[in-house]
Amino acid sequence: MEKVAVIGAGTMGNGIAHVFAQHGTQVALVDVDKARLDGALATIRKNMDRQIKRGTLSESDRDAALARISTGTELDAASDTELVVEAASEVPDVKFQIFEQLDRTAPAGAILASNTSSISITEIGARTGRAEQVIGMHFMNPVPMMKLVEVIRGLATSDETTATVVEIAKALGKTPVEANDYPGFVSNRVLLPMINEAVFCVMEGVAEPEAVDTVMKLGMNHPMGPLALADLIGLDVCLAILEVLHRGLGDDKYRPCPLLRKMVAAGRLGRKSGRGFYDYAK
Repeated sequence: MEKVAVIGAGTMGNGIAHVFAQHGTQVALVDVDKARLDGALATIRKNMDRQIKRGTLSESDRDAALARISTGTELDAASDTELVVEAASEVPDVKFQIFEQLDRTAPAGAILASNTSSISITEIGARTGRAEQVIGMHFMNPVPMMKLVEVIRGLATSDETTATVVEIAKALGKTPVEANDYPGFVSNRVLLPMINEAVFCVMEGVAEPEAVDTVMKLGMNHPMGPLALADLIGLDVCLAILEVLHRGLGDDKYRPCPLLRKMVAAGRLGRKSGRGFYDYAK
């Protein structure tokens, strides 16, 4: 693949751009916020420098990869790409608007993929005139390190589109896993109820956050406890995904814990705000 456009320069977007550029693809990284684009480039360089220290990347390969990334604030950057990967805010109306514009801007044969963690690929595809070429390409955070890419088929997604995206993921050194379009797909449908139940344990006084996480790490061999993971993901993101699950599946087992709602309302969002279930200010 010669060129890809990545829409959104946040945590996921800069990681996706990093991986494509490192594997030889020209990347147009697009965001409405110029400062965020500058920050994304700095983050990509910093993460590549870490790879150099670990001996998994050379300085010349880093420089070549960085040179493959161009930035811009307009979706016109997708006008000559074979693939667009949208990684904007997890807000349905934002994504719908972006895909409506991309449908007008991207070449007729281009695949339009979304990195959404929970929003319906079928509904996104319905906002375009090429639903058969719309697909979910859900990378995991941190993108350069995590091997999984969840490939989500909407109701109209074609076999050809799916096969192409599976091969693209493999070419990036990732392991693609196919899933159909249901709320939360596989990853978040399984993960978020566990996180939510851990929050209930804290709210109900069953145990402190450190104890809950230690049980899951030492007893279940999880590399990170569910509450520390929630802080990493962002408690606001966890809440948004649970609301999608609750609304989309209509089952109260997905009802967000009141403590989670309270913490989000208080601005305790996890690592990105400096405080969640743990204090990161130190």
